[in-house]
Amino acid sequence: MKKVIGFILFWIAIGMLLSFFLRSTLLTVLLLILFLVIGYHMFCH
Repeated sequence: MKKVIGFILFWIAIGMLLSFFLRSTLLTVLLLILFLVIGYHMFCH
């Protein structure tokens, strides 16, 4: 379980870093929604 939590925290940090460099709020929100849908689909199916 520690490895899964570490993996999740690593990718959260990568996402925060990307949102820091992407100044467009709309693009950041669209990427967030896209990655959430893809992640949900990959995790649950």
